[in-house]
Amino acid sequence: QVQLVESGGGLVQTGGSLRLSCAASGRTLSSYTMGWFRQPPEKEREFVVLITGSGGSTYYADSVKGRFTISRDNAKNTVYLQMNSLKPDDTAVYYCAAVKDTVATRASVYEYWGQGTQVTVSS
Repeated sequence: QVQLVESGGGLVQTGGSLRLSCAASGRTLSSYTMGWFRQPPEKEREFVVLITGSGGSTYYADSVKGRFTISRDNAKNTVYLQMNSLKPDDTAVYYCAAVKDTVATRASVYEYWGQGTQVTVSS
């Protein structure tokens, strides 16, 4: 079992930045692809970005390319999401998720999920 806990969400103005963290316990993450997903109000959950177990590959949704950066520290069992140039459309609950030995953007593939952290971007 892998337990994931997100933190770092909050309220920020348009153009601001936030850094989300996802701390894992229960297993080491080095063999897990980690993904960030988000669910805007009254919308479906959507893929944001993923990073492979080694950290060697990343894949971003077009909507966040050039603004968001994912990274991981396997020694700390933690994944980060640096979000810059935030827009009101980025307002959502952000979830981190983990899946072993698989690279995927579909939420249904991911085995473990955190509880989510709210990000609100004011205009």
